[in-house]
Amino acid sequence: MTGMPDMAGGTTRTPEVGRTAGTARTARTAAIVLAAGGGGRYAGPTHKLLATVGCGEDAVPLVVRSVGAAVAAMSATGLVGLFVVTGAVDLDDVLEEHALAESVVIVPNPAWRDGLATSLHAGLERAATVGCEYAVIGLADMPAISPEDWVAAARCETSSQVAVTRWSDGRLTPPVRLHRGVWAELPSSGDVGARALWDTGAPGSRAEIPRPGSGLDIDTAADLDALDALEAGPA
Repeated sequence: MTGMPDMAGGTTRTPEVGRTAGTARTARTAAIVLAAGGGGRYAGPTHKLLATVGCGEDAVPLVVRSVGAAVAAMSATGLVGLFVVTGAVDLDDVLEEHALAESVVIVPNPAWRDGLATSLHAGLERAATVGCEYAVIGLADMPAISPEDWVAAARCETSSQVAVTRWSDGRLTPPVRLHRGVWAELPSSGDVGARALWDTGAPGSRAEIPRPGSGLDIDTAADLDALDALEAGPA
């Protein structure tokens, strides 16, 4: 990885750009979708994860779109499991209705009110029980993430223990791949999860996975309208 000289005469390490491998990783890797939050900023008639995205025959609950993308990536990446961490709302029925329940393991997080970090730890604990070396983390309120985005994160070839997606608009968001060597460094509570590693880590400690598009997350009804407009395209 090439460094750039800093003003003090040392070297500032730039983030490594991860390369997507042509075949699935051999290291045991699980996917985790965090779907436990209360969604308090969303003012719609349902929990935001049950809000409808898409139109016509493509209309599905938001969580179905998000989890479905991860399920679609499983066979291409050799993922050993997909753990969906739940809390504020029961998602069993909606995942069953849309034929996703058999492809995932539901991980209840009774401590979800203590923040996203507790859900991340709940998912990682399950990944540890099946001997995973890596976990790819996604958020259920990011329905614009595609199966290809999950594949890129799972297959990223890098020596960095943290590999995070950089979208074409410059933002860094999940999907993020974490080596088990950094799991213990994650916050145990609060709403900062893996971001703690890529925001405060030493320069050069993360790899970036360049992806087209924008990792839009849905916090409010206005965000959902923005997603609908984006997917509808020009009038």
